[in-house]
Amino acid sequence: MSWFEAIILGLIQGLTEFLPVSSSGHLIIAKELFGIETHDLSFEVVVHAATVLSTIVVFRKYIWELLRSLFKFEYNEQTRYILLILVSMIPVMIVGFFFKSYVEELFGSGLLVVGLALMLTALLLILSESLNRRSDSKAQQGQPVGWKSAIWMGVAQAVAVIPGLSRSGSTIATGLICGVSREQVTRFSFLMVLIPVLGEAFLELVGGGFAASSSAGELQLLLGFISAFLSGLFACKVMIAIVQKARLKWFALYCAIVGIACVVSNLF
Repeated sequence: MSWFEAIILGLIQGLTEFLPVSSSGHLIIAKELFGIETHDLSFEVVVHAATVLSTIVVFRKYIWELLRSLFKFEYNEQTRYILLILVSMIPVMIVGFFFKSYVEELFGSGLLVVGLALMLTALLLILSESLNRRSDSKAQQGQPVGWKSAIWMGVAQAVAVIPGLSRSGSTIATGLICGVSREQVTRFSFLMVLIPVLGEAFLELVGGGFAASSSAGELQLLLGFISAFLSGLFACKVMIAIVQKARLKWFALYCAIVGIACVVSNLF
């Protein structure tokens, strides 16, 4: 992997992480197009950590409020929100602990899996927008994230480890189907991924995974990180505005087209 390819992949990761089009799927597509070969997921972990840090920057005031409230050692709205985030992490932690090797194999499965997963993402987005439109006024006023919606969004996040199945798209669509307001479901979707991704990056660092990477050197990891962080800042803010205006159908159309193209290219 060259330094230029690292920048391009980081840019793709940052722009697609918060948009409901699957960043992992687009990384695989980009690697196929540019002929980039990687032998581990170190680069993916680094650029995912970069987009998580961009999320922290965008939501820094709200995150600070949550942390300040936590150290008051009392049960209130903020501590309840933190507990909801922790509950939503349970499904993806189960996948990470018991099915990590299977997930890594999926990232090497090629365009067929990515294409099928992208088409599934399109169906989820269409379904959520269709159901949401029927009760639009209620969705705008909205109900807060509850225990049931947190669990279901957590399940969606765990299933979305499949490359091509958008994490943000799956969790936001699931939250909307559960009746959560657009504003709150977007914020919760972005915050619920912070600990799992940063935890994975920490484990890779402690385990020496980055140093042992044979597919990306230190310069490539650094450039990919910076590229993903800067483009992630832009995409995160854009996605917040898009979800509040409920224009997910255009992303569904995009996912369907790219998904079909991936399947066709794999077959022929």
